Amino acid sequence: MNTRVPRHRVVLVVVALLACLTTVMAAPASAAPAVRYTNPIAAQRADPHIVKHSDGYYYFTATVPEYDRIVLRRATTIQGLATAPESVIWRRHASGEMGAHIWAPEIHFINGRWYVYFAAGRTDDVWRIRPYVLENSSADPMTGSWVERGRVNVPWDTFSLDMSTFTVNGVRYLTWAQAEPGISTNSNLYLARMGANPWQITGPVARLTVPTLAWETRGGVRVAEGPAVVQRNGRVFMTYSASATDANYCLGMLTASASADLLNPASWTKSPNPVFQSNAATGQYGPGHNSFTTSEDGQSDILVYHDRDYRDIAGDPLRDPNRRTRVQKFYWKPDGTPDFGIPVADGVTPVRLRSHNFPDRFVRHWEHRARIDAGVTPLADSQFRVVPGLTGSGTVSLESTNFPGYYLRHRDHEAWVERNDGSATFRADASFHRRPGLASSAGVSFESVNFPGHYLRHVGFQLVLATAPDALGRADATFVLE
Repeated sequence: MNTRVPRHRVVLVVVALLACLTTVMAAPASAAPAVRYTNPIAAQRADPHIVKHSDGYYYFTATVPEYDRIVLRRATTIQGLATAPESVIWRRHASGEMGAHIWAPEIHFINGRWYVYFAAGRTDDVWRIRPYVLENSSADPMTGSWVERGRVNVPWDTFSLDMSTFTVNGVRYLTWAQAEPGISTNSNLYLARMGANPWQITGPVARLTVPTLAWETRGGVRVAEGPAVVQRNGRVFMTYSASATDANYCLGMLTASASADLLNPASWTKSPNPVFQSNAATGQYGPGHNSFTTSEDGQSDILVYHDRDYRDIAGDPLRDPNRRTRVQKFYWKPDGTPDFGIPVADGVTPVRLRSHNFPDRFVRHWEHRARIDAGVTPLADSQFRVVPGLTGSGTVSLESTNFPGYYLRHRDHEAWVERNDGSATFRADASFHRRPGLASSAGVSFESVNFPGHYLRHVGFQLVLATAPDALGRADATFVLE
């Protein structure tokens, strides 16, 4: 049946020796158990903000298409937010301030109280948009009263929005987007320390970035907005949204050392290219205005964002109601920076298959051949959706993330990622029985449907279909889902 293993006997000896050295290696620092969600989380909900609180609940708020109210949901799981009842916690004023364009609410728990930052225009000047704050002293923000604490004292009385907050080394900061007099942009990013209360800033204001790069100015606008912060490895990463809010919308990123003076713009480095953008293959367009949260077990970092599932928009994209809230796990590169990958297709989110005995290596495709590699770039080459098997009957298939409709299959006992041609042979070759890991119950192994007793395993770092007759084979055929 399988002639590949004997042909690679010399390679197997080398691999065996390496395995002896590497089986005691600790998993990479970025390793975290697989988490899977089904997208979208919420239709017609833009600028999503999800926060995981110490009470065991996730709280979710977002912009509604009517721009007239602030809504809030909660659930004990991220997926549960999709069906959680939604409460209106505040409505726009009938006249004057806070009477129009209620945008981008964010909910935060600060000093024992809940706060919602949001942007709003006036009924008599809907584009006179400024940042405002609501406060709730109840332990449960779904109850109690929301009190208006007024406008945040940003430095100029100009277009300003998308306020967020974070803490570094015990210092709480407020960050936001604003148009600055004398600078010909729609909005730039700013940072200041929080004042005596959560609706005030104090001290110097730092302009962190101005949109000047081509990808920050697409669609006829010069935009940097929607800042969000995630911290790791002694660094602060601030993502932001750029360009027009159609398919051009994308995420950029600033990076600073956590020990640096964050109010010094020179402490921040801008990534030269978008870190997250539209992807025609997966059918996702205009991803942006993100926030960050963590998985239910606290071990995985989750990117929360909105996008649309179509490119072309008739008229003003701000009037198009169909931005959807979506989530997906993101990973960390060997250099300690986040890797957001691509906006994945609707449906179940993908996982990575980490080698049991080479824990720095992941299953990936390279020119459609499957192998295990370290430091995979692009990330999506090593991401697969575990979907119901093409043959049914309790089997699973592994669908490529960046080539939807392509599946991991065996051909002549080699593993390839190829397009489903609809044939019975392909369906069988791309279907597997998911088994407990042959080398560890913490892992998983994939047994062929049409060649029982044969498993996906690596030989000389190439992925093949072979038996696993010994300890080495069982280790080679075991993967950890992340």
